[in-house]
Amino acid sequence: MARTHLLGVVGATALLAVVALHGVGVADPLPGGLGPCLGAQCPPGFPPVHNGAFAGRDEAVNVFVGGDFLVRQSAAEAEGRIVVGGDFDLAKAAGASSVYNVGIVGVGSRVPPPDGSDFLVTGGAVTVAPGQALLAEGGVVRHAGPLTGAITGVDQPDPAAFTPYAGLSAQLSAASTCYAAAAVTGTAVNQGYQTLFTGDGTSALQVFTVDFDLAGATGGQQGLVFEGVPDGATVLVNLVGAARRIVTYTGELTDEGQLNRMRERLLWNFPDATAAEIAGTAQFQGSVLVGNPASTTTVTVPGLAGRFFTTGSLTHGGTGGGTGNEFHAYPFTGDLPSCAIPTTTTATTTTTSATSTTTATTEPTTSTTSTATRTITSTTGVTTAPTATHPGGHHEHLAGTGANVGPAVLTAGLLLIAGSTTLVLVTRRRRG
Repeated sequence: MARTHLLGVVGATALLAVVALHGVGVADPLPGGLGPCLGAQCPPGFPPVHNGAFAGRDEAVNVFVGGDFLVRQSAAEAEGRIVVGGDFDLAKAAGASSVYNVGIVGVGSRVPPPDGSDFLVTGGAVTVAPGQALLAEGGVVRHAGPLTGAITGVDQPDPAAFTPYAGLSAQLSAASTCYAAAAVTGTAVNQGYQTLFTGDGTSALQVFTVDFDLAGATGGQQGLVFEGVPDGATVLVNLVGAARRIVTYTGELTDEGQLNRMRERLLWNFPDATAAEIAGTAQFQGSVLVGNPASTTTVTVPGLAGRFFTTGSLTHGGTGGGTGNEFHAYPFTGDLPSCAIPTTTTATTTTTSATSTTTATTEPTTSTTSTATRTITSTTGVTTAPTATHPGGHHEHLAGTGANVGPAVLTAGLLLIAGSTTLVLVTRRRRG
């Protein structure tokens, strides 16, 4: 009888495993094949920022702008493939360097697009101010609108230049809204001199939602620190609100800093903002997603290491940070919440419920926890996704809000069958 009871416990345990795993969502990448390095020449790992030999080649989009891309002040370069739905306009400040590099840059990951491929694609015009130049040496500038001004590289007029990418804005906007509704797993507290993100220590997807600027009490720079985040976890930071700023000194040229080590699995998501800004003196780490097509994002940090995807417009360069502003090409390989991504170019988002609480301490401190339920409806879209290479792989060993649970469910199911079968056989033997 004791043996029958033990085998029954085994079967019940397997059943509980199946039930428990059934509620765990399967993780997804970014929509449209965006994020990872693509193509046969991807390096096994991306090196720190440097100016040495090429480490490989990457066919993926590194910067996607659904609206217009404006190059201003002393902005210097954008590494990787750049895709712009609207116009690309280069008009830097007097006294700044007169050139702007795309595709291949002097200092970066040194993983540019393949030689002779598209370095810049626009759905609108390319305009370069008199006395300035757009450098796309070794690549192609493919543009649907007119080109005015000086460029290097191959000038390729193409009325259908943006067509392969036309569905991405709707997909990214829907994904941004979906990510903003993910259940939080930790807290974010603005302590003035830094914002401290504290995770739950176990989840494979660490989610933080903040409704304040990541800046000091007077709007100046602050540090960004994470605790309780397991190695290999994906980190999703949702910055909600109509206008949001990150002003920080955290992030290094070498890859010894905490955020540098998190870079390929760190996503900063601005789902609502019509005005977003990334400023300070940092080599800013992680990929950025801006989901509002009516938005303008201004990037003035000296360097941004990661993918940059906005459905709105982008201004590169300004007065809010260092000089020689640069985008550096690094992949995003994180596992994000599963979302119903639109298959067409129209997306409608309805917020059905949302709650938010904010508390403050005697220091200039803000803490926030938010939950939301959002429904995404959509029609029309195009997805262009070459075969992806995932340098980072997956991390099933972490307790999961977004782990791949297929093998575990199968194993649990087999255990259930085995346990139940053995229980029946033993019971019959006892009766016989």
